[in-house]
Amino acid sequence: MSYRYGGGGGGGGRRGRRGGRGYRDGSGERRGRGGDGGGFRGHSSDFDQDSGGGGHQDRHPPHLKGREIGLWYARYGAVRRKQADRRSRAVVQMDEAREQHITKLLNSVQSDQPSAGRDGRDGRASTSGNWQTEAKSSGHCYFDGDLPEEEKHIIEVKSEEEEEEVCSVQKTSAHKSQRYFTQVVAKDEPPDNWDEEEQQQQQQKDKEKLRRKDKDLEFLFQEVVRDNSLDDYLKRDLQNKKSDPKYKEMLKFREKLPSYGKKEELVQLINSNRVLVVSGETGCGKTTQVTQFILDDYINRGMGSLCRVVCTQPRRISAISVAERVAAERAESVGNGNSCGYQIRLQSRLPRRQGSVLYCTTGIILQWLHSDPLLSSVSHLVLDEIHERNLQSDVLLIIVKDLLKLRDDLKIILMSATLNAEKFSKYFDNCPMIHIPGLTFPVEEFLLEDIVEMTRYHPQNQDRRSSWKRGFWQGRNSRPEKEEKEAEYKESWPCYARTLRGRYSDNTIETLEMLDNDDKIDLELVMALIHHIVRYEEEGAIFKCSCLAGQHQQPQ
Repeated sequence: MSYRYGGGGGGGGRRGRRGGRGYRDGSGERRGRGGDGGGFRGHSSDFDQDSGGGGHQDRHPPHLKGREIGLWYARYGAVRRKQADRRSRAVVQMDEAREQHITKLLNSVQSDQPSAGRDGRDGRASTSGNWQTEAKSSGHCYFDGDLPEEEKHIIEVKSEEEEEEVCSVQKTSAHKSQRYFTQVVAKDEPPDNWDEEEQQQQQQKDKEKLRRKDKDLEFLFQEVVRDNSLDDYLKRDLQNKKSDPKYKEMLKFREKLPSYGKKEELVQLINSNRVLVVSGETGCGKTTQVTQFILDDYINRGMGSLCRVVCTQPRRISAISVAERVAAERAESVGNGNSCGYQIRLQSRLPRRQGSVLYCTTGIILQWLHSDPLLSSVSHLVLDEIHERNLQSDVLLIIVKDLLKLRDDLKIILMSATLNAEKFSKYFDNCPMIHIPGLTFPVEEFLLEDIVEMTRYHPQNQDRRSSWKRGFWQGRNSRPEKEEKEAEYKESWPCYARTLRGRYSDNTIETLEMLDNDDKIDLELVMALIHHIVRYEEEGAIFKCSCLAGQHQQPQ
């Protein structure tokens, strides 16, 4: 298919309708520029005719549309690639004397060798005559489009002795390479006379290499074997800690926790059942104490080397903070081969191999299951915060239930902060449950007027408009509802204000009247309350502020 536009495309040097003019580049090709004569000339005259009216050497002619534009660019690219390939070809240059010398050399080789050829080179000898004829008829071998001097590839023709020398070197190097490859393969492949024991040792080494690569499996692949000397050491170490001042101080705090009062009952239920559900309110100490109860019980019974407690946490920060707290209660540093450590993704402080407690995220356990489906190195698996249902925790519960059928020595402890323990107990075949009560503190309530009186708070730049007007113009609520609420407030306020006379100052009563009666929180009042607590109250004091939200009535 051929296209023409405007004429003058074949000439290349003529001016187009837009006044373009031809020019000549370094390769001897003449191109049009600017006007309709912007044809592409050189090695493809047909293409020049098609692109004659393009107006630019890299743009398609303006009369093409749709599919024709794509075909034009395809042909244009093919021509450009063909020219680039032709320019990059090797160039052989030789004078007449060199050509005659090569011809004589080939003729002498052909006459000296038998007709069958030597070393399988009869094909080369038989074609030498044709090569000579072609060389004489063609003369110098030059290609179109000479390249710059640095880009030309000069091919030198060597004599027969030189060629034989090169072939000999190549054969020697090939023989050496083949012999080296055979030695490498023989070195890597195991011998055929290996017995089963050696094969098992090799497999064990391969597994160890794999385990070293994955840091998340470092704690998992550690065999738990009864060690009497280690049992005695752990027992002596625990007895020595009881005389440590730091341990004693922490022990006093632990004894105040509700979970510490359930220590004996918890240990008995864990030892006599495979699955136990522990429910307790936040702050009862179940996360930090239950794992220590298990470890200390094994150590006191002389079985510390068989105890490896793993406790899961739903978040990375909780795994780290709980591990640090437990280590502090045991007068140790977290990790570093002590009794308590943690492990999260790409970060870990591992405890000792035996007689230890490890806090980790749920994802770490799921990662372990890929390499050790039985979790053979774990003696007690504590699943904490199971009431926070998510995909990982639910999948882990399903796997753990199936795992109990394969491991009779595995203990599972489920801990929840809510009272829905019955659901988990039914899921695990009505396993026993135990509830730990939370801490109770004396609580004193302070009403809004008490806080205003205490802090002597008085709002600044208070908007005197009614609340329904402010809310209406701000687009938060409808006018009729707020009008009704405002009316109820105006009716109840005088009666309630009379009950405050004599107990609170006039400033407090005025401030209460100025405060908003909608859901807006007065941040300045909150800031004044915090400032008062920090400056005047005892450390650890708890205040409960009862915002009246427009209903200024005393709580019953």
